[in-house]
Amino acid sequence: MPPSNYIFRIAGLIALIFSSYSGANPLLTAGFEKLIPSYKKLSSSWVRSLVERGEPEVYRGSELKYIGMPIGGFYAGQLYLGGDGKLWLWDIFNENLFTGSAHYAHPMLPSSPLDQGFSLKIGERRIPLDAKGFTDISFRGEYPVGTVEYKDPSVPLSVRMESFSPFIPLDTPDSSLPATIMRFTLRNTSSSSVDAVLIGSLENAVALHHRDLIEGFRHNKVISEKHFSFLECSAEPLDEPTDKALSEIILEDWNKKTYEGWKVEGKAFGNGPLLKTELIKELGDVGGDTDHVINSHASASGKSVREKDSALGRLTSYPFPIDRKYLSFWIGGGDHPGKTCVNLLIDGKVVASATGKNSNMMEQVAFDVRKYRGNQAVIEIIDDYSGNWGNIGVGRIVKSDEYIGKDAFSKLSDVGTMGLALLGEKPDFVSEGKSAALKEKLIGELGRSVKLAPGESTSITFAITWYFPNLNYVPKIPEQGRSYSSRFDSALGVASYLAENESRLVDDTLLWKRTWYDSTLPYWFLDRTFLNTSILATSTSLRFKDGRCWAWEGVGDCEGTCGHVYYYGQAAARLFPEIEREQREKVDFATSQQPDGSIHFRGVNNKTPAIDAQAGYILRALREHQLSTDDAFLKRIWPKVKMAMDWMIAKDGTSDGIIKGNQHNTLDTDWYGSVAWLSGIYQAALRASAEMADLMNDAGYAKKCREIANKGRKKMVKELFNGEYFQNKVDPHHLDSINSGTGCEIDQVLGQSWAFQVGLPRVFPKQETVSALNSLWRYNFATDVGPYREANKPGRWYAMPGESGLIMCTFPRSDWSFAQASGKGKASWAAGYFNECMNGFEHQVAGHMIWEGMVKEGLAVERALHDRYAASKRNPYNEIECGDHYGRSMASYGVFLAACGFEYNGPAGHIGFAPRLTPENFKVAFTAAEGWGSFSQTIDEGIMMVTLDLKWGKLRLNSISLSPPFKPTSVVVRAGDKVIDSSFVAHDGKVIVTLSKTGTFTDGQSLAVDLQR
Repeated sequence: MPPSNYIFRIAGLIALIFSSYSGANPLLTAGFEKLIPSYKKLSSSWVRSLVERGEPEVYRGSELKYIGMPIGGFYAGQLYLGGDGKLWLWDIFNENLFTGSAHYAHPMLPSSPLDQGFSLKIGERRIPLDAKGFTDISFRGEYPVGTVEYKDPSVPLSVRMESFSPFIPLDTPDSSLPATIMRFTLRNTSSSSVDAVLIGSLENAVALHHRDLIEGFRHNKVISEKHFSFLECSAEPLDEPTDKALSEIILEDWNKKTYEGWKVEGKAFGNGPLLKTELIKELGDVGGDTDHVINSHASASGKSVREKDSALGRLTSYPFPIDRKYLSFWIGGGDHPGKTCVNLLIDGKVVASATGKNSNMMEQVAFDVRKYRGNQAVIEIIDDYSGNWGNIGVGRIVKSDEYIGKDAFSKLSDVGTMGLALLGEKPDFVSEGKSAALKEKLIGELGRSVKLAPGESTSITFAITWYFPNLNYVPKIPEQGRSYSSRFDSALGVASYLAENESRLVDDTLLWKRTWYDSTLPYWFLDRTFLNTSILATSTSLRFKDGRCWAWEGVGDCEGTCGHVYYYGQAAARLFPEIEREQREKVDFATSQQPDGSIHFRGVNNKTPAIDAQAGYILRALREHQLSTDDAFLKRIWPKVKMAMDWMIAKDGTSDGIIKGNQHNTLDTDWYGSVAWLSGIYQAALRASAEMADLMNDAGYAKKCREIANKGRKKMVKELFNGEYFQNKVDPHHLDSINSGTGCEIDQVLGQSWAFQVGLPRVFPKQETVSALNSLWRYNFATDVGPYREANKPGRWYAMPGESGLIMCTFPRSDWSFAQASGKGKASWAAGYFNECMNGFEHQVAGHMIWEGMVKEGLAVERALHDRYAASKRNPYNEIECGDHYGRSMASYGVFLAACGFEYNGPAGHIGFAPRLTPENFKVAFTAAEGWGSFSQTIDEGIMMVTLDLKWGKLRLNSISLSPPFKPTSVVVRAGDKVIDSSFVAHDGKVIVTLSKTGTFTDGQSLAVDLQR
């Protein structure tokens, strides 16, 4: 059957099934059908678009305004490529940013703290490469490459810019450069010859956030090297002595009575000026010792204060003279100007003010008060906000003439170097090397001239590099610094490496992009499932000078590489397995693991294990082994993995495969009773442990784990399957705790989803699993979440009224409700999660549906998420949960693996594919332990032809698993023109082809397998 006919046949079936599906639930809650109708009302054109190859999404006009593609290297900060080609955000200066959940409903608009751009000079005309210079601008994002095209009838040249940082799967170091490449192709579209100059400009932004606080100079210098020229931007302080005698403490230690004379008003500070809590101790670890901090609304749990709090107040200092240059202090807490702030008042008027950054990590701030010298002043510390982040912490207020000398200056977070490189021949246009006062703007330029005949084109390559090594704001991590500082010593050093290796770095990056998009899968699907890999190139992801990786959950929010967030992700492990192996070996099964086997799910940033995170560490240990070349990694960590599994078995207590006690999890509270999704992921961990025990010749332990898992599966079906889906059995002794009860919860069969990712035997029986997934489609997938959210208001907004999404947990049965599920007490706030549409969970379910053969439903869930991030509404490259670029969204790569039916075991030399879409004509990229390439298969008239093309690295291969629609009678394997001896067995719909001798294939080589009916 021709592929096009196949697509429309599948689309027709999808439309038919979607329009006719309805569930029969005798206990259906009254009115539920109106909130989430069983009839999904999906248009036929939208349904067809799920499976059609389609066209690449190209954005124009108003669709450009929110675009921000992460365009720097991994762990190097965050830099966006805007829709018009301009760079924005510029979070490369080691600021401690907090993002929260607000940017879904209120997307960020492009803004830049510095001037940077490119322009064409044609005659006397200077034409900027942005909307001011060109009327027709288009953007196509194919992460890691963003392509911007500029056209205008009044400009005789068209310009195409490809921007990216080197991105080469399996090569973490060269994918982690603090650099962004911009390749311009200029084409003469006129009928006459054109002389032009392409000019790049860059503002010197060294000491960007200290420019008004420090006296000094910034310098620009142009350096010419063999392969490039470089505009180097640097800065230095004014060389003057430090006079420590010229300082006076306004407020340091409340216990030493340095607050005498201050006026205290309101409840916020009414329990004593200093609240010694675990939170303040944590702040002390970051910003100084406890006794130097006052705080309002402190939380004894150590978490950020977000709940409503009526304890408002104001502290006002005694009057003091302005007789020093600076007034400095430490501050943390809410970012609410005029509400949670420190004010400096002169004659009753606020002349300077500062707030926190919605973070409880203290940062030093200084007011430059030189122009107020001789005036009397007072300080106000205000807490007048009762919503989220309604707290403020302040400490060590000092007025001083102390000057930051060269040694201290070099340690500031935004001090280093940056620059603009022009690769290749020397520039034709160069701004002079200049210096300016630190507080003044200093811009430099480089350019290259071209002469183009009609229709002729040429390419010019620029790069921006940076070096700001002083990463130092991460809580409880003593040794920090940027990882790139262990490899380079300046932005010039980065540019030199880039220029010397340009051909390889650029060619390999573009080779990967071509390999990824040279596929039969829909363009939208390839975009959405891959773009979240860019989270590694945002401020969510950090790597320290000693090589250790560390992450927020989302930019600046919830610290500690949270185990039950990141175990959903598949992108990093499949594309850069070194990263995940090191995390398992150096952190999870090392510094984070306790003597009893439990693992603190935020590492040094918390002291608590979690059921789902614990199971996730074990499952990921198996995955990381499979993405290795041999058993060495597993041998090193196996004793610790076994300890971790033993801890979970002890939590089980009765060894029946069901955990019943307190079960902390990713929904931020302890659940009690028999919880389907938590016991299910526990059973998946048991089966993973059994597999690893077999490899480690620990037969007794393997048997033990399998016996418990088998008991658990039977008990799950018997006690927790209600005929439609898996539910939870509520503990009657903990009715005040959150529990979804008979609700339809999004992760109920997560254990089976994970089993597919690592090739485990079934955790849940297929029939009940598919029924559960169908229930999620029926009861949780809303084509318009508005009615449901109108009836169920608690929770954050990750899908707006009018948008589609898979709701976390609904209550379709009349025997349980949201109110009952919420429990009582302080933890009940977390029940708001039930009403949300969280991207990472949706990716997980979409992938699982596809694994189980529910291709249409899985694609619809994934596409609904993709449509929510349409460029017309928000940034397509920023999936938000609790913070921008939320780590759980790297689960999207698992959806791609499901579409491929991919399996891989590096030590065994095994690879396999079972395509779920268009298997008669299928082509995708694949990655292995040491190489990557392209897989393709065609099926026609009883012949299946398969090709593995290796594009990069090498592939050690012993066997390949395929899924032909027939039982073959013969198999022929060829490497080039050479036939390779092989054998095959057919079992359970699969054919395993085994080579007579394990072979290693290198880039440029291919392997062909032909199966005959």
